[in-house]
Amino acid sequence: MVSDLDDATARVVELKQMVKQFSEDRDWDQFHSAKELAIGIVTEASELLGEFRFKSDAEVDELLGNKTSAKRVRDELADILYFALRLAQKYDIDVSNSLEEKITQNAAKYPIDRARGSNKKYTEPKA
Repeated sequence: MVSDLDDATARVVELKQMVKQFSEDRDWDQFHSAKELAIGIVTEASELLGEFRFKSDAEVDELLGNKTSAKRVRDELADILYFALRLAQKYDIDVSNSLEEKITQNAAKYPIDRARGSNKKYTEPKA
């Protein structure tokens, strides 16, 4: 199933079709309700977080520079993407449009002059 897709050439519609085909070939529609797919996203995100737990920034850099451990991180990230794309595919969510809308909303909440260099939530005063 490995193809020549990469971030520079892949289209979201192709990725959605890939996860659809993979799931339908296995008769998994019955297990892929919105709730179950959302649970899958959180479960896989927790597994990704586990790769970084209790590690310093230097240890994380080392982890990501190691071929074996970096593969584990890529695999967990791919699992998250699978569930997110499957949710979008099954429930006809245009993720490109949704992302663009959300970035626009966040730009209003976090104007550059207030948010630049700060990790404070928009409801918190800037120090």
